[in-house]
Amino acid sequence: MKKVILSIALASTLLLSSCIGSFALTKKCYNWNNSLGDKWINELVFIGLNIIPIYDICLLADAIVFNSIEFWTGDNPVALNTEIINTDNGQYLVETNENGYTITKGEETVQFINENDVWYINQDSQKIELFQFVDDYHICMNLGNTQKVVELSQAGVDDLRAEFLK
Repeated sequence: MKKVILSIALASTLLLSSCIGSFALTKKCYNWNNSLGDKWINELVFIGLNIIPIYDICLLADAIVFNSIEFWTGDNPVALNTEIINTDNGQYLVETNENGYTITKGEETVQFINENDVWYINQDSQKIELFQFVDDYHICMNLGNTQKVVELSQAGVDDLRAEFLK
């Protein structure tokens, strides 16, 4: 009976989706596993998730249900709105919100909020304006007591960087 159900499920993936898909649920499970700790903890949890076939269930759900929905609608219901970024300074969790981003490192959280083409930083319940778009090629940076219009190019970034290094 299990073989029949599995055969029907696998055949339906070929008939229903016709695309590979993003496998968002499987990636979400993998990213969660990868964020737990050092390589030994991650490996032990990985083995456990394969013994209790969690990875297999995620892969099957992605292949049959979620990737098919993604193919027909263009959106995957479990698509990642979070990403783990590893840097030399540690691991950051970046979450895409409706109007910006939330970045978390350990216990510290910073929000970047976009309201009508004005970007703010919100940290420790303090909302500070960072910049606003002037047009498609310029932004007006808030530099504390002054503001400066900056071109959105490498030259503009270099100019702003020189301003901060004074």
